[in-house]
Amino acid sequence: MSTRSFPQVHSTLSKLSNKPSYGRRHFLKAGIGACTLLAMPNVYAGLPGYNERKLSFLNLHTGERIHTTYWAEGRYILEGLSAIDRVLRDHRTGELYEIDRNLLDMLQLLNYKMGVEKEFHVISGYRSPATNAQLNARSSGVAKRSLHMQGKAIDLRMPGRMLSDLHNAALSLQAGGVGYYSKSDFIHLDTGRVRQWSG
Repeated sequence: MSTRSFPQVHSTLSKLSNKPSYGRRHFLKAGIGACTLLAMPNVYAGLPGYNERKLSFLNLHTGERIHTTYWAEGRYILEGLSAIDRVLRDHRTGELYEIDRNLLDMLQLLNYKMGVEKEFHVISGYRSPATNAQLNARSSGVAKRSLHMQGKAIDLRMPGRMLSDLHNAALSLQAGGVGYYSKSDFIHLDTGRVRQWSG
């Protein structure tokens, strides 16, 4: 899958004047995301029915903030998905990648598990192969084949909540990988196989 470049900006996404453009690939991605969720562990078991799914992010590197509805009335909302792709782009290169919709749904459920809809503070979303290679060369804690390069992983924290509580809530999803980085004050969440580790 190809990536796209997006210029670095320092204002919030709510102030962007250019409307996002959507292609056939984005439409297909939304449909595929709905189907592949069925193949994952049943992360939505026990979750009350919602007419909308919303997420809020603050990118700690760019200062961009977004609150968006990405799913409503049984379908993914392309405008919301595109806005999330932007705020979670590789901040070093400006490259965008389509974030795994299963990851977004896991984050929605994580909010529910925490008992509050709060903003996620993002340390790392998508990483280009070049960025990941640079980080891997400097740290053994960065996987050579990181799921960040596929838009399937995110590193984050939740302000006002203990990291250990966020970690335990993520583990309770029993879906994907969960990493706990207490010294750096963030957790890692991905849509790979179920596993856990500490860094």
